[in-house]
Amino acid sequence: MTAQVGTTLRSDARDNRDRILAAARAVFATEGLDVPIREIARRAQVGVATVYRRFPTKEALFAEAFADQMATCSAIVEEGLAAPDPWQGFRRVVERIMEMHALDRGFSRAFTSRLPEVVAYFTADRDRTLRLLRELVRRAKASGELRPDFVLEDFILALMANEGIRAESPRLRVAASRRFAALMLQSFQANPVPAPLPPAVRLPISRR
Repeated sequence: MTAQVGTTLRSDARDNRDRILAAARAVFATEGLDVPIREIARRAQVGVATVYRRFPTKEALFAEAFADQMATCSAIVEEGLAAPDPWQGFRRVVERIMEMHALDRGFSRAFTSRLPEVVAYFTADRDRTLRLLRELVRRAKASGELRPDFVLEDFILALMANEGIRAESPRLRVAASRRFAALMLQSFQANPVPAPLPPAVRLPISRR
């Protein structure tokens, strides 16, 4: 009987943790980092104390919620670095990461954040990703395709702008992001050759 109770408690704890992470991913993706813990707890249908027992800070919860996305981001850069053509590898990295960020505002803000409490949880993975990206940039410049005055901060600026895309659905956000990525890549290229852009997307113009 004691063993059964212990197993049930562990199962309930795992279920709570899974619900908390699922709720956190959803709310961080739509509302960014400013959402309060009580809202995540409400969506996960657990108490605030339960959230804090599993994750002592919002940043710890955030890091766990987006660990998979950070790994995916690293894998994208690794694939770009492995491409025979450095410029095409760079293009693919820009396109895929911008698309990924357009779908997930929470992860986008984490990747570009300079807040120490957020950076601390992603330091190792993000530093490795940025190190690989710098090497890809070096190779793309050496190929003559990437403009020599390009700096990594230019890509970060593009990601910050890309995060601001507002559209009526995820599908439209991705479509708008693809067009924006194409525009950015033309500006990054040393000798851009005009090429057709992906279709434009009608975006809402709202007054703040």
